Amino acid sequence: MVIAAALTVAAVAACAPTPGVGAPAEEAPPVVAATPATSHIAWGACPTPAEGATRDPRLVCGTLDVPLDYEDPDGEMIEVAVSKLPAATSSDRRGVLLLNPGGPALPGLDRPGDVAPTLPRSVLAAYDLIGLDPRGVGHSTPQSCGLDDPSLAGLFPYPAADGSIDANVDHARADAERCETNAGKKLRHFTTANTARDMDRVRAALGEEKISYWGQSYGTYLGAVYLSLFPARTDRVVLEGNVDPTKVWAGAKDNWGKAMSERFGDAARVAAAQHATLGLGRTADEVTETYLALADRLDRTPATFPGTSLALTGSMLRTVTYSLLLHDESLPALTQFWKAAAGLADGTLTEADGQVLQQVFAAPPATPGVPADNQATMFLALTCGDARWSDDVGEYARRTAEDRAAWPLSAGMPANIWACAFWPEPIEEPVRVTGTGPRNTLILQNRRDNATPWEDGLGLHQVLGRRAAFVGADAGGHDVYGQGSTCVDEATVTFLTTGRLPDEKVYCTDAAPR
Repeated sequence: MVIAAALTVAAVAACAPTPGVGAPAEEAPPVVAATPATSHIAWGACPTPAEGATRDPRLVCGTLDVPLDYEDPDGEMIEVAVSKLPAATSSDRRGVLLLNPGGPALPGLDRPGDVAPTLPRSVLAAYDLIGLDPRGVGHSTPQSCGLDDPSLAGLFPYPAADGSIDANVDHARADAERCETNAGKKLRHFTTANTARDMDRVRAALGEEKISYWGQSYGTYLGAVYLSLFPARTDRVVLEGNVDPTKVWAGAKDNWGKAMSERFGDAARVAAAQHATLGLGRTADEVTETYLALADRLDRTPATFPGTSLALTGSMLRTVTYSLLLHDESLPALTQFWKAAAGLADGTLTEADGQVLQQVFAAPPATPGVPADNQATMFLALTCGDARWSDDVGEYARRTAEDRAAWPLSAGMPANIWACAFWPEPIEEPVRVTGTGPRNTLILQNRRDNATPWEDGLGLHQVLGRRAAFVGADAGGHDVYGQGSTCVDEATVTFLTTGRLPDEKVYCTDAAPR
């Protein structure tokens, strides 16, 4: 189920328009930093996972009450779910390492169990691994807009075959109205800044003076916000697959088309090497031409899956492609999907190809107690609630046309209109991320990352300055650590275990390129 899994956890680290970076951290609303002395986390069994999901048996879970609104700390409280995988028995324990998988809005309770097998004993002995379902996500007072399409992919605004965004405008407005009606004004408090404040409550409830942190994708922005709000309470911070905090959430999507073009070639070369069985092209350029023609064809005439009313559209083709490009191990499955999609469109679908497409159409298993549209709802809450968006529909149309012409693989989607154009005003300005603070951050970035582009990693490093070290990798995909580069992995483990950071930028070339 490689395709279905990739769609379920597709990282979407950039969105759309906001005028600037907002107010400095010190100008943010008052922060209640310390958890009351009576607050603690009672560890016990974890919530029931989705059917078929596996869980590390050592994992324990608990909850913590935090303010819905940090300007009203004695007002309504919400519940945040936390997990812990205790450090290996050792005298080398340093503290806690809080993990965030990104999204935005991916649940993180099982993150410690997922990450532990990739870490050496030296790291596992140094840290309790801490997971967290961020506020509003998963088991942390989950939010729901009651969206018609509960999938995150349903939010991707690909234009019509002729480039029109009229249907996207209607869809964006309807999603915003549905969130306002069903989730209400409280949804405005489910922001990245408040999530960072929750993290500090978790820190205090754990009895720690400082926390170490490892965030991936959107989690890098959350980490950068925590660094800026609580610089004295961060120990060692790893940020992997990065968001440029000066572009939240507008400019972040400006590099998507270019990044997609740079990453797509890795998969196209895999497909070209199997031309005899796939029939998609003998060279990467030929495969790209085949793909673009297929996407255009499906835009104009969706292909219906035999015996069902389900149809494969150009938007679905692009969304699955985006998702499977996130990881090198998914590239063979992606090329099989392209073959199956072409067979469906041509009327030559084989039984094997049909099984591939069944994974695409299958809904992911439900997590007990979590609304089906939870991630999509919280994706909107965070990306719309963190920063202001333009409401100029004509400007969206113009920029979509320009982006569509410049980067045909992404078809204008990154520049298109989202529900955020019709969203209420944010409750506060974005936290301004700065280079003020201790030098305690390691930035990991792949050269060909279609979700959080190379330029965004450089942008974050520029903002943090000497506060951070930068390790880049000549590799594709969204994951940097644990992908075969000794250079990357040694820098990461060295930092987590000793605190040592490279003095200069490092560019690792030992990962085998596709």
